[in-house]
Amino acid sequence: MYFAYIMRCADGTLYTGYTDDIARREAVHNSGRGAKYTRSRLPVKTVYHESFATRSEAMKRECAIKRLSREQKLKLIAEHSNTGQE
Repeated sequence: MYFAYIMRCADGTLYTGYTDDIARREAVHNSGRGAKYTRSRLPVKTVYHESFATRSEAMKRECAIKRLSREQKLKLIAEHSNTGQE
């Protein structure tokens, strides 16, 4: 199982990525060993994720999410949290 995810950084910005283990990836980001972007914006919290059967599907969705505007990403997060899936 693979995931495309969005994390909210301490400064309010959003970071999008993919992984096969969301909890581990969040821990790696928060340890300062994650993406360069998040290192100076700690802590981060996973606020959205989607699951996929293959890495390729997760990577494609990551790219699609990255192309969304900030407002569209926030709407996606809000819709997700309203369903209790977070």
